[in-house]
Amino acid sequence: MLALIATAMSVPAAADPLTDAVRQDLPSLIAIYRDLHAHPELSFHEVRSAAILAAEARKAGFEVTEKVGGTGVVAVLRNGPGPVVLLRTDMDALPLAETTGLPFASKARGKLANGEDVPVMHACGHDTHMTSWIATARRMAAIRGNWSGTLVMIAQPAEEIGAGARSMLADGLYTRFPKPDIAIAFHNSAALPAGTIGYAHGYTMANVDSVDVLVKGVGGHGAYPHLAKDPVVLAARIVTTLQALVSRETDPLESAVVTVGSFHGGLKHNVIPDDVRLQLTVRSYTPEVRKALLDGITRIARGEAIAAGLAEDRMPVVALRPDDRISASFNTEALTSTLGETLATRFGAEKVVRIKPQMGGEDFSEYWLADSKSVQSFLFWVGGVPPTKWQAAGGDVNKLASIHSPLWAPDAEAVIETATIAMTTVALRMMPQP
Repeated sequence: MLALIATAMSVPAAADPLTDAVRQDLPSLIAIYRDLHAHPELSFHEVRSAAILAAEARKAGFEVTEKVGGTGVVAVLRNGPGPVVLLRTDMDALPLAETTGLPFASKARGKLANGEDVPVMHACGHDTHMTSWIATARRMAAIRGNWSGTLVMIAQPAEEIGAGARSMLADGLYTRFPKPDIAIAFHNSAALPAGTIGYAHGYTMANVDSVDVLVKGVGGHGAYPHLAKDPVVLAARIVTTLQALVSRETDPLESAVVTVGSFHGGLKHNVIPDDVRLQLTVRSYTPEVRKALLDGITRIARGEAIAAGLAEDRMPVVALRPDDRISASFNTEALTSTLGETLATRFGAEKVVRIKPQMGGEDFSEYWLADSKSVQSFLFWVGGVPPTKWQAAGGDVNKLASIHSPLWAPDAEAVIETATIAMTTVALRMMPQP
């Protein structure tokens, strides 16, 4: 596999009108990319970014509607009879201080929902997504004589908090605008060399659930623990027993993750606190495994409390955070088979690879779930690791900066060029020639 990927890095797409047009457009696209990179915006604050994308879509000839689901943009190009194809980009950035050392590195700051002032960075590469969206809009408008149908291009807010897709759908994405037959998106990858395309069949990104657990006890003096009911010990037992949900209660051939990311309790060395607070992230693919994990968390927390001798009114409180809930993204089989072959034909089989599903979350799933009987979906990856860094690491992703890292700096030219050609190619494949 490493040999194939290394070979793929040195094989450019064959010269043709689409490739030539994208490469001629690259200087202006890179200027847009650097501007977006230097001015990142947090979730639901993507005002400047949305304005840039809306202006570019209008210039290309799209009917544009702004402020859909908050800061979302919907651009529609009607071009005769045929299917409705939705192409999506996300726009938001993360609360991180950039350390890439790039000359156009972000110095931006923003405010979280709680009012906290934080540095902001495009550590997930959404700046490359937005730039490729603009480039694809330009190409599809320029070659409208080659396809027939309706193209709906959306710029989505708040992917990082899993709320943007739901927000746009709630604001009438499928009722105010043409409802898609096909939804397509890409994400840049820190685990593939620049320009390589990866995709999975079926589940491609995981369910994400955030769970808060309030572990109650009876506080007291640290010197006299027998007079208290120590919630720190109880919480530690809950954390340990939760591991059995994956190791002993989930089919080994299924995928599941239960991670306790926060354990907070107590204020002083010699004081046993009244309670401890746990914060969990839970990952899965299927609805059945998702339910089993969430039910299991409640059962284990309560069971350990009973074993510790807690009264009924001191049972743990397990709360699922509905606003932080993301459902698994699913690449529908027929569409994935068709577009996987299309991409392999376009770029060469050595540059398009099957990859494993990821346990990260992506709210692109919502566009399929909103009507899974009639909407097909396809999410693919475009490698962003610069060739020199990939070769220096020997293809070992553990030696590379990951997305959401303050060091993540993709090979923007390769990502934007590859993604634009790929998005244009798959859109054309699904929209018949007039």
